[in-house]
Amino acid sequence: MSPAAGLVHRLAARAFERMTVDEAWERRVREADARGTVVYVQRNVSVVDYFALEHLTRKLGLPPVRFANDRGLSVLDPGRGPMWQKLLPRDEAWYAAELARVLEEGASAALFLKRPPSLLEPATGNAVLHPRGSLAARPSRGRAEGDVYLHTVLAAQRARATPILLVPQVFVWSKHPDSSERGVVDALFGPREWPGTLRTLAQFLLNFRHVTLRAGEPLDVGQFLAQQGPDAPDDVLVRRLTYALLRRLERERRAVVGPSKKPLDRVRAEVARSPKLKRTIVELGGEGLRERRALQARALALVEELESAQDMNAIQVMDAAFDATLAKMYSAIEVDQPGLARLKEASKDGTLILLPSHKSHVDYIILTRIFYHARMPAPVIAAGDNLNFFPLGDVLRRGGAFFIRRSFKGDRLYGAVVDAYIRRLILDGVSLEVFLEGGRSRTGKLLSPKLGLLSMVVEAALGGHRRVYFCPISIGYERVVEERSLVRELTGGEKSKEDVRGLLRALETLVGRYGRLNVQFGEPLTLEGVQDELQHPREATAARPPASPAERARAELALTPARRRALITRLAHRVMNEINRVTAVTPGALVATALLSHGRRGISDADLLALCVRLFELLRRFGARFSPSVSVDGRTVRRAGLAEATELFFRAGHLEVRLPGEPLGKEREGAPGPSPDAFYLVRDERRHALDLAKNVVVHFFVDRGLVATALLAQDGPPTTRETLATRVQALSRLFKHEFSFRVDAPFERIFEETLDAMLRDGELRDDARGGVTVGDGAAGDDARLYAGILLEFVEGYRIAARALGALAKGPLPAKDLAKRALAVGDRMFLGGEIQRKEAVSRALFDNAFTAFVEQGYLAREDGKLRLAESFATPGALGAVEGKVLGFLPDARRRARESE
Repeated sequence: MSPAAGLVHRLAARAFERMTVDEAWERRVREADARGTVVYVQRNVSVVDYFALEHLTRKLGLPPVRFANDRGLSVLDPGRGPMWQKLLPRDEAWYAAELARVLEEGASAALFLKRPPSLLEPATGNAVLHPRGSLAARPSRGRAEGDVYLHTVLAAQRARATPILLVPQVFVWSKHPDSSERGVVDALFGPREWPGTLRTLAQFLLNFRHVTLRAGEPLDVGQFLAQQGPDAPDDVLVRRLTYALLRRLERERRAVVGPSKKPLDRVRAEVARSPKLKRTIVELGGEGLRERRALQARALALVEELESAQDMNAIQVMDAAFDATLAKMYSAIEVDQPGLARLKEASKDGTLILLPSHKSHVDYIILTRIFYHARMPAPVIAAGDNLNFFPLGDVLRRGGAFFIRRSFKGDRLYGAVVDAYIRRLILDGVSLEVFLEGGRSRTGKLLSPKLGLLSMVVEAALGGHRRVYFCPISIGYERVVEERSLVRELTGGEKSKEDVRGLLRALETLVGRYGRLNVQFGEPLTLEGVQDELQHPREATAARPPASPAERARAELALTPARRRALITRLAHRVMNEINRVTAVTPGALVATALLSHGRRGISDADLLALCVRLFELLRRFGARFSPSVSVDGRTVRRAGLAEATELFFRAGHLEVRLPGEPLGKEREGAPGPSPDAFYLVRDERRHALDLAKNVVVHFFVDRGLVATALLAQDGPPTTRETLATRVQALSRLFKHEFSFRVDAPFERIFEETLDAMLRDGELRDDARGGVTVGDGAAGDDARLYAGILLEFVEGYRIAARALGALAKGPLPAKDLAKRALAVGDRMFLGGEIQRKEAVSRALFDNAFTAFVEQGYLAREDGKLRLAESFATPGALGAVEGKVLGFLPDARRRARESE
């Protein structure tokens, strides 16, 4: 290497020493190198990109670059010949011969397909041999540069047996999306996606620490030639090869910066041109031109009211603010990196619809933060208009939120505007984040899915030309920031309206500790896969490849309104099931479940640890995921994590620590904390807070818990399978709105699978008389544990059933009936009729009343609840509570004793 070239390389090494590289890029290049000769392919000539690539290949020991098809870069070629020879004027044929020599030796090269289109950097030094038909022949997309060298690559491949692999390389120096508008800067220095040298240098200086380097799928030239056939002319082959490479390059770039950003006024105009919105305006305005224009003006105003004004500079500021504030609340933010990598791959050729669980306002910004750090396009987020208040509304809007009303009833035009806006986002390929539950869960469990927005998304996906992936995401917290307000709502307090004062009060909680935040990504679902499940439930899988645009168009035509509704409903429940499946078990969830389910007055530190380990083993058997703080290998529990969670709940005031033999009523300096000698008591008023953490994982125990509950409440001889199935089905129907049940199989099949599994594990056993009973020893205790975990739900529905007596005097609004139930529940808890204070919960009562309406006990009339005629007498009303009481063995025994 010449002294000049060596100096340049040393300077490049200093410039790029802080640049980080994705492991996937290095792995892909090494795999290609193991198969054959690597040729790095980039879209347009860039001195900075060349130096960065050359530096990284040296640093990582990858195939070094021995050739570059640019005269200014060829002087740095470390091949044969002195520097003065490299400075001599050469024609393109000479450079093509040099490339042929490099490939013949098995060395690697760097090929640039295009030259940036800019006024200050005209094309010089290289002629174009085959400009006709080139994809880049248009000045707005760059000028042809690499055609002659692709001819050389084809010839070199024909002359050898080992493959030449063209590996697309994408350097992204800016997190800002490309702009669909062109200005003076773009004309002078090249657009952001096709930057000239000066713009590339500027982007490097601003972002050298945050550059993204991605490698596309390598293209095997030998396989390409075999697929094209022996008769295709080289000119045609070069055009096809260029197109294939540019397409792979664009996919990689799009996965980082997303689709081109449009000005807001252009987005509004495109939304206003929506055919469906136009039809709605015609139907509402009738024949009157003035009325139609008024409706069009209102539609534009509604778009401006709800639209997102996403800005990467604002997201960068929000990210820094998150680090300075919210991030300090959590001891760790754990992210499912393999799942995130799956979404990266899906985003290359499709639009992502992110469907996360919703338990906290922090949900609105956490995915944006994760995507920002993963160098993925930030999503646009559907948020409730209750958050559109100053200054939070403006901040969230610039972070990507658009605001919609909770209900569209009575305003058909507004619904059409929202539909048109969502359709435009999906058609443009924008990642969209939708909270399928509608609002935040007040209990820690998933809520029943709301289908309004999802219906709009599905309709847009069916009518679009891009693939659409529906991505279930679980966002879990050991403690939610809103814990105090949620408990207040559950126990009868009014929901507080979001405003500036509420925001400032939330900021006061920053001094607290809220454990770990965990984000897990489920398998992306497609409409084609869900349709297959509906038609062939046993054979279909979620991993079915997306259909082509033509296949999607035919499928859309074949869908009747009833089938569309079925498709949307199945998709919603599949998403909820997948969120539950991938939810990670945290130390806080284990400790909270143990503290609320042991059934004694208090529990020792040793017994608490043992019960947590037992729960861990059960969850491991069920195939649950674990956060790294619980288990690193998924097989052994991390006991230090359990101790940290116990300390977390103690510092939050949820636990009372007692040391045996210590006198009560005596003030001491420094209350005792968790220790090996301690006993832990959960204060009654704090059980709801711990219940929020327990309910994050309660779904793992539901199937077995229903079987155990139905069985343990039976008196007399062992229960037959048929009787047990009937009781479990009745219980699952009662809890239809409480839990998210599987939708991939009928009840009978799920029951048989669950029962067989419990028999196989020894939790239940077949009796000699043909019945089923609880198993012996520790395995039988597991069945009792499952029933104990679900006890609060049965008790809560019993309270709701007794509260129906308030309707004997006349109908009541659901809100007032829930208040009566809270008072009834307090009396029953204080009187010892129920064991769990967390059963006195407004959320439980609301679900119970909904179930009672469906089962015919109640009816809705003019916004109020009333007793159905068949249950309007005291005796019949008592039968409702009796049906629930039949699933509480201790309560039934006490009821008989009182008689």
